[in-house]
Amino acid sequence: MSSTDERAGTRRAIATVCLSGTLEDKLTAAAAAGFAGVEIFENDLLASPWSPKQVREHCVDLGLTVDLYQPFRDFEAVPPAVLAANLRRAEHKFAVMEQLGADTMLVCSTVSPDAVDDDDLAAEQLHTLADRAAAHGLRIAYEALAWGRFVNTYEHSWRIVRRAAHPALGLCLDSFHILSRGSDPAAIRTIPGEKLFFLQLADAPRLEMDVLQWSRHHRLFPGQGAFDLTAFTGHVLAAGYSGPLSLEVFNDVFRQADPGPAAVDAMRSLLALEESLGTTELPVAPALRGHAFTEIATAGPEVSPALAGLGFTHVGQHRTKPVALWQQGAARILVNSAGVEESASVVALAVESADPVASADRAQRLLAPVLPRTHSAGEADLSAVAAPDGTSVFFCRTGPGDSWLDDFAPVSGKAASGKAVSGKPGQVVDGAGLTGVDHVSLTQPFDHFDEAALFYRAVLGLEPEPVTEFAAPFGLVRSRTVTGGEVRIALDSALLRRGDWAPGVREPQHIAFATDDALASARAMRALGAPLLPIPGNYYDDLDARLAPPPDLLDALRAHSILYDRDEHGTLLHFFTEILGGRVFFEVVQRIDGYAGYGAANAPVRMAAHRRHRLAGR
Repeated sequence: MSSTDERAGTRRAIATVCLSGTLEDKLTAAAAAGFAGVEIFENDLLASPWSPKQVREHCVDLGLTVDLYQPFRDFEAVPPAVLAANLRRAEHKFAVMEQLGADTMLVCSTVSPDAVDDDDLAAEQLHTLADRAAAHGLRIAYEALAWGRFVNTYEHSWRIVRRAAHPALGLCLDSFHILSRGSDPAAIRTIPGEKLFFLQLADAPRLEMDVLQWSRHHRLFPGQGAFDLTAFTGHVLAAGYSGPLSLEVFNDVFRQADPGPAAVDAMRSLLALEESLGTTELPVAPALRGHAFTEIATAGPEVSPALAGLGFTHVGQHRTKPVALWQQGAARILVNSAGVEESASVVALAVESADPVASADRAQRLLAPVLPRTHSAGEADLSAVAAPDGTSVFFCRTGPGDSWLDDFAPVSGKAASGKAVSGKPGQVVDGAGLTGVDHVSLTQPFDHFDEAALFYRAVLGLEPEPVTEFAAPFGLVRSRTVTGGEVRIALDSALLRRGDWAPGVREPQHIAFATDDALASARAMRALGAPLLPIPGNYYDDLDARLAPPPDLLDALRAHSILYDRDEHGTLLHFFTEILGGRVFFEVVQRIDGYAGYGAANAPVRMAAHRRHRLAGR
């Protein structure tokens, strides 16, 4: 994908403040991700050993233009002596811009104590500044800061620009400054396109806090937050704006992250935004029909016996690789014994795609890294891309003719998979009553939490659910699920890295299996020797007080360590195994009457039980 959409003429740019590292690092990352231009943030230039001319030459070598120099602060509506100093400062910056090859300077609305609330004076002084800029062939883009002392809305900044009436003076519109204040962006359509000099885009979560702190620490790339940037950008384009779509994101995580992947994440966010606007064409995300398989890599012995205890059968062995296929109902787990660590890890998940080739094409167009794979003649050639946390994501179709299942030789005999009984509630016919995969939960490094949600939304076409947070035994945990077409992927992250004092569970992962009868499944699994996690009695005493399930059900839940939750739709019964190999565990889920959640209220109880079990094991 080119950094310029030839059909729509859209150029993509990024502010250097979005990325970590030195100016040289940022420019390299921006160019590698495919951006056509950059906004040079002044602090980045000041810290660089390169002269402005050298920066320009380096940008030319990288194929980048310098589209904006920013920010120029506290200029307008000031006393004459302060104005003179500000104009002198501006002339110095104009000289820098000429060397950089930048033709537009961003001027933020003032927060200076020297300024006065006088629109006429502000317009007069901005006219003077624009006159000076025009003499150098430059332009001034005036931006209303959300926390500006007097000018803090785009409507107000437009009144001043219109009053100043200078061809070299226009507006910079920043989505954060506008949407964080709850302003209606629809009136942007009434502003002449030639007066819209620059557009800066940033998303953000909805937070109740000081807008300056919100801006400085919590901005996100488009599609990662709660703002409707499709509608906002649509208004700007409808007004006739023809400049670049540029990202300006202040975020504590991005400023520490590797600038290369961060720039790719930024570009992916713009491509997805343009798709929603209809200005960039991408292959439509094919329908997803469920989880095809989940692969666990391990060199340890724990996973296979646990699967047998859950009622799975070892039904196939890969013809050329040390990979075993375990199945129960539509749930399939691959156990890869070529793992390099004793600790088990979920290394891959596969989704059933209506068109695997189109899914892979879309993933590549959205800059998902394609994973090289070796396969023997006659084996399925599955496409795989890497998620931000390194998990391999496969697109496949399970069916006759081109099924990946043909790569597995059948295993003779029958593994322990439960008794074949029928006819009574609470009894199972095959295995332990598991019907498929309900969801896969992957804990993300904190640096990748927002990036992962965007990846699965943009690349796979899944819809993110609202972020939830809960207090866990070792700190606050943030969770967000992406769903669509019977595919559910839960993304979790600890807000702060845990210390070393607690038994370490490195980014725990789990696979949740669906059942139509959790009580029957629990009974069958206990008979098979599954390593189920015991839950303390205090939980059930509180459950009785809070939700008062029927006494017989409460007794059964207590006896089998089954957790219980209820929402406005229905009820959830779920239970867990112990942690296997230090990181992976399994969950069994029964959703009753359309229960839509994931039992987040029970997560702290489960986590404490896992810690207690691990301590006992030590």
